[in-house]
Amino acid sequence: MTSTTTHGTVGRAALLVLADGRFPAGGHAHSGGAEAAVKAGRITDAASLAAFCRGRLHTAGLTAAGLAAAAALGHDPYDLDTAADARTPSPALRAVARKLGRQMMRAARATWPCAELDALATAFPRGAHQPIVLGVAARAAGLGPEDAAHCVAYETVSGPATAAVRLLSLDPFRATAVLARLAPEMDRVAERAAAAARQGVDALPAASAPLLDITAEQHAAWPVRLFAS
Repeated sequence: MTSTTTHGTVGRAALLVLADGRFPAGGHAHSGGAEAAVKAGRITDAASLAAFCRGRLHTAGLTAAGLAAAAALGHDPYDLDTAADARTPSPALRAVARKLGRQMMRAARATWPCAELDALATAFPRGAHQPIVLGVAARAAGLGPEDAAHCVAYETVSGPATAAVRLLSLDPFRATAVLARLAPEMDRVAERAAAAARQGVDALPAASAPLLDITAEQHAAWPVRLFAS
């Protein structure tokens, strides 16, 4: 299977590498809000995990996927970083996004060295928002905006699902089934995000999840926690 992008026709194996949970971009240390939701009793089983993931996908996931797709299209990273800040009201989540952006940058530059990644690293020494780095990495790998958006959509739900297995001793088969059932919605979110990115930065989604913002601030203040966020 191949994909035609601005970089030509490429294999989809690069997409698998970028979306692989073992790609050393630091995501394994973050629960995507699941740890706080488990403590609050909002995630207790596979059904409530599915509801949490669906909500996260259509809010924070859609917004991040749009940023990644726009970066993959080559939109100005300064404009995108400003847009990301405006769409991330929680200081804790902004800090997490930049920390993950730095880790993603290290992994991406080692995997797909290119001038665009070097320039982005120089422009944002403290780290650009992770979806922007992911989008530029996708571009460096020869992938397109839909590919970048799919990566973000998947990581938006796979992070909480993996965390729930550890936090609740949830059956990993049931957690994986949650992801599989959400696959059609991930496709729709990625398509919507890429379509918006083609219209320009001002058209990017700005869906919000206030409860995720509030619990992220609370989680950041916990003296003991299993996940960084």
